[in-house]
Amino acid sequence: MPTSFTVVPVEAQGEGRQRDGQQRDEEEDEGDERERGAGDGNARESSPFINNAELGRGNMYEGKNMALFEEEMDSNPMVSSLLNKLANYTNLTQGVVEHEADDDSKRKEVKGPRMGTFIGVYLPCLQNILGVILFLRLTWIVGTAGVLESFIIVFMCCACTMLTAISMSAIATNGVVPAGGSYYMISRSLGPEFGGAVGLCFYLGTTFAGAMYILGTIEILLTYITPNAAIFKVTDVAEESEAMLNNMRVYGTCIIILMAIVVFVGVKYVNKLALVFLACVILSIIAIYAGVIKSAFDPPDFPICLLGNRTLSKRNFEVCAKFTESNNETKTTPLWGLFCDSPLLNATCDDYFIRNNVTEIQGIPGIMSGVLADNLWSAYSEKGSIVEKKDQPSVAGSEDSKMSGLPYVFTDIMTYFTMLVGIYFPSVTGIMAGSNRSGDLKDAQKSIPTGTILAISTTSFIYLSCIVLFGACIEGVILRDKFGEAVKGNLVVGTLAWPSPWVIVIGSFFSTCGAGLQSLTGAPRLLQAIARDGIVPFIQIFGHGKANGEPTWALLLTAGICEIGILIASLDSVAPILSMFFLMCYMFVNLACAVQTLLRTPNWRPRFKYYHWTLSFVGMSLCLALMFICSWYYALIAMLIAGCIYKYIEYRGAEKEWGDGIRGLSLNAARYALLRVEDGPPHTKNWRPQLLVLLNLDNEQLVKHPRLLSFTSQLKAGKGLTIVGSVLQGIYLDKCTETQKAEQNVKALMSVEKTKGFCQIVVSPSFRDGISYLIQSAGLGGMKHNTVLMAWPQSWKQTENRFSWKNFVDTVRETTAAQQALLVAKNIDLFPTNQERFTEGNIDVWWIVHDGGMLMLLPFLLRQHKVWRKCKMRIFTVAQMDDNSIQMKKDLQMFLYHLRLNAQVEVVEMFENDISAFTYEKTLMMEQRSQMLKQMQLSKNEREREAQLIHDKNTASRSAPAAEASVAAAVPEKVHMTWTKEKFVAEKHKNKDSNVSGFKDIFNMKPNQSNVRRMHTAVKLNGVVLNKSQDAQLVLLNMPGPPKNRKGDENYMEFLEVLTEGLDRVLLVRGSGREVITIYS
Repeated sequence: MPTSFTVVPVEAQGEGRQRDGQQRDEEEDEGDERERGAGDGNARESSPFINNAELGRGNMYEGKNMALFEEEMDSNPMVSSLLNKLANYTNLTQGVVEHEADDDSKRKEVKGPRMGTFIGVYLPCLQNILGVILFLRLTWIVGTAGVLESFIIVFMCCACTMLTAISMSAIATNGVVPAGGSYYMISRSLGPEFGGAVGLCFYLGTTFAGAMYILGTIEILLTYITPNAAIFKVTDVAEESEAMLNNMRVYGTCIIILMAIVVFVGVKYVNKLALVFLACVILSIIAIYAGVIKSAFDPPDFPICLLGNRTLSKRNFEVCAKFTESNNETKTTPLWGLFCDSPLLNATCDDYFIRNNVTEIQGIPGIMSGVLADNLWSAYSEKGSIVEKKDQPSVAGSEDSKMSGLPYVFTDIMTYFTMLVGIYFPSVTGIMAGSNRSGDLKDAQKSIPTGTILAISTTSFIYLSCIVLFGACIEGVILRDKFGEAVKGNLVVGTLAWPSPWVIVIGSFFSTCGAGLQSLTGAPRLLQAIARDGIVPFIQIFGHGKANGEPTWALLLTAGICEIGILIASLDSVAPILSMFFLMCYMFVNLACAVQTLLRTPNWRPRFKYYHWTLSFVGMSLCLALMFICSWYYALIAMLIAGCIYKYIEYRGAEKEWGDGIRGLSLNAARYALLRVEDGPPHTKNWRPQLLVLLNLDNEQLVKHPRLLSFTSQLKAGKGLTIVGSVLQGIYLDKCTETQKAEQNVKALMSVEKTKGFCQIVVSPSFRDGISYLIQSAGLGGMKHNTVLMAWPQSWKQTENRFSWKNFVDTVRETTAAQQALLVAKNIDLFPTNQERFTEGNIDVWWIVHDGGMLMLLPFLLRQHKVWRKCKMRIFTVAQMDDNSIQMKKDLQMFLYHLRLNAQVEVVEMFENDISAFTYEKTLMMEQRSQMLKQMQLSKNEREREAQLIHDKNTASRSAPAAEASVAAAVPEKVHMTWTKEKFVAEKHKNKDSNVSGFKDIFNMKPNQSNVRRMHTAVKLNGVVLNKSQDAQLVLLNMPGPPKNRKGDENYMEFLEVLTEGLDRVLLVRGSGREVITIYS
């Protein structure tokens, strides 16, 4: 049923019928036009906002108001249609492949966005930022680094994430960001190489974060909830740490298998439990603040036992005293038994135990106690040292006393400032949680900046306030007691909480468990998104999954990498690893924003306005500094991994054009460099052949001589400029499809032959003019070619060949006029491919005349390639009668020595002798052939002229009745002839007689003396070259210039043919007239 109607007034019905008839005719014509395709033959690019199926309907543009544009409507829709599509455009599919990708049609559509700023961004960021480090390690960091240095650590990390969030907000509000978060933003801003490298690093960071959360879950379980559940149990305190690590490995492996099954079976349940886990985190934090307030007037009772100034572990005793009085009887306590060899009073005891008193102090003195002053400064220590209270009196014991089995609280690792930064930084990660959910937000461009910055502000306040409050409420030795041994194995932050330590223990357990599940849910999807983008070929298998899109293979890989973190088993060792990957990701987010801002690309129009490139630059610098502060060797390893991935994508990855900033940066750098280069010609020391390679294509637009590109890559080895050009004969409007096909074929062959350069196909009415256009205009600014490489036209004697001898000779002349060097490869199909290797042989240079040193430079460049590396270089020069050949050889050897070239030198003597009969005969045959060709060409031209005259006459007679006056003006004056039978026979006999007389003259002619001398040189030189270089792998020869008199062009080709006759591989070299090699440094 039609969707548009035309209202015709009653008085105009007749006219309306006439218009309808015309309209139907025009619509039929339009239908035929659509079947044939667009007028110019170009395939139109599809738009993500326009349904091309609808545009194909015949009734789409029935109105006449836009008839002027109706032929363009298929590719350029009306504005109303475009706006309608944009208004109905809601969101993109889940995953990271952009909406322009070909496989969008395969994706399932998602439900409309529902979530606002609070639910969609703020709470997820809050849940991801607050986690395991806050509950398990923040008190220990405060006790070890002191309040001031801890404040610096937290402030640096929070400043880093805040600056990154500002940069991320700018990128996220610069257009629609599909689901995929940071990976999508970096890859589309910095290109596929950076995007893939940083995306994989972000994936590894997320995966190791899952391992860290799982290790935190097990630590809470085995240390604070059920210590008796440990599989590996030891009595010796020294082996307790190793046993704990083994328990971590066993339980961690079991939990990761369980979590992977949960994620595989029902990821929707993980998402539904997210709010429960978030509630646990918030309740735990509220309990901490409530405990701080309560400690001001009623501190909790957590006494700690000190021996002198050393903290004692209260796992194996209750009473903090050496003796107890009972019924006027003094008895020793269990503590005595730990330091002495018997419970008797006269037992032998530890020297330090005898000399120092046992005292008991409150572990949580409260916020009003003034303990903050004691906790301001750092107390870093070596591994295995005892946790001591600074201002407590103590008498030193004998140095040889053994401490390993005594119930002291020991430090398990060596502590220093940079190490604590690496352990703490994961607690501020998670700022990308909102941008990762951009596909589910009502207004992502408003919600992401607001929610993320608000979440970072909230968590920064929580962390900074907790540092001060922990330092003001808790005794320093308790803060440095990582596992709460001095408070009977309680979680240290739990001792401060109200109403019970169990609120923190249970809350932190569920929050870390939930965070681990979230990591195992998010990381596989990130890997799947990278795999589906197709930029890293070796991970494409991980783009597949279940029928509903769940990433099964990616989940298996994630669980395997997570297991590596579990086997490390130490939370303090895993944390710096994921810090590196997250910091690298944040660094490139800042870099992306800075690059886009500085480039000022027209598409860079973020809605978020509170950004500046200096902030992004400071954020990037801070990320880089934190990487090396945390661990310089981890930083180098992470950079090496990212660098390897970058180079792999650059070398093997799929080509993607995402309009990224690096491409814009490259264009700016290229423009700047081109402007600099154009100042003048390069110095001789910087000269290298910048090639324009002229290829010949067949009727299928395939390259006739692929070995020419092989030789190009061997000569260039990826250095300098290479332009591969070819000419199609015809009109561009008719040949645009063939041009695209030819360009694709040439680029494909360039990729196979590893020829790094540019492709340029020119369409020209004549092949000769097209070559001229390429020689004149190929390149840009200072990046222009200075050397032309072409193949010798093997079939130049066949006049039908479009690349005939005349085109070739004209090309030689034009390169000379343009002051460009020329290389002509003869027998190019016999040249080696890139896979071949010459194990022996020579590259022979025949230096007849000096034209800038090209002959010396080319073998040196060729021998850099593995195909020619084993070949030796030999230089031959020709001595005339008057030359001193011995001195010539010495001078040439000295010249090569100064040029730093290794080559054998030989001077060949060519003495004057009589011109042989063979030379006369060869010259005569050449001239007879040329004359015969001219006669044949003349006859052909006359026949064509006669046919044209007949055609013109017939055309004039047909068009006469139609418009007599116009015909009189249009018919050429010379067509005033009537062809009769007698006249035709007479004309035919006249041509025949002239042809016969012409051929008689050919057989009676004598050779030109100038040609005889040239042929004599060619024959003599060819004989000498064959004698010395017939077995050479490649022969380089000076190419003589074409004659100044154009009548002898065909003879010039014959001279070159004779000169190179009998040689397998020949490279004719014609210099540009300037020096290209120098002896000076």
